[in-house]
Amino acid sequence: MVDPTALWVSSKEAAHQIGVTQRTLYRFIDEGRVPAYRIGRVIRLKQPDVAAFIEQSRVQPGTLKHLYPDATTTDDAT
Repeated sequence: MVDPTALWVSSKEAAHQIGVTQRTLYRFIDEGRVPAYRIGRVIRLKQPDVAAFIEQSRVQPGTLKHLYPDATTTDDAT
């Protein structure tokens, strides 16, 4: 049987897993990008939701060309 406490992570743990600050995580939560739950005075996230957010953030090949100069453009200019 699955331990039900293993399904929940703190905002600090979730931010660490995602690789952002807690402040950025709170912004993601506020923007609706990752679901979270207020339980008493603390905010908790479900581990599968954190994993899904990470997977949805995967960069697709060919989508970052705008971030690096095109080598053929500089060669054509000469």
